Amino acid sequence: MSTAPLRAASLGGTADDVEAQFYEALQKGDITQLMACWADEDEIVCVHPGGPRLVGVGQIRAAFETLFSHGTLRVRTEGVRRIEAMASAVHTLVERIELESPGGRQEVCVVSTNVYHKTAQGWRMVAHHASPGTEQEAQAMALDGPQVLH
Repeated sequence: MSTAPLRAASLGGTADDVEAQFYEALQKGDITQLMACWADEDEIVCVHPGGPRLVGVGQIRAAFETLFSHGTLRVRTEGVRRIEAMASAVHTLVERIELESPGGRQEVCVVSTNVYHKTAQGWRMVAHHASPGTEQEAQAMALDGPQVLH
């Protein structure tokens, strides 16, 4: 039995739905659910904070499998900003990630951009780019209303 219909049915109908599934998969450490969020295209791309550019399903899957081999990822998102068109959506947001360290639990701030395209299978992620952020950036992104860059 093919998994494609199940995959498409499980993701819902919007870029927001796919994003919710992506972050839920990170919380659960579920590689199957996480990869179902991605488009089945050769040129999908992922950049983790401080990491190299990963291109294609194989490289992205391997990176998340390595990440999950150390446990699940406690992450909560905030300050989502959306730019949407008929067949694409770009979301910028703050990821607050809890990490265990020798000194105890700490929270790090990551600024992320997620890009979605509407494919024949529904909305799918085509890019996830995450960079180390600061608390100032997180607070600025969480504010309501227009943001001033300069």
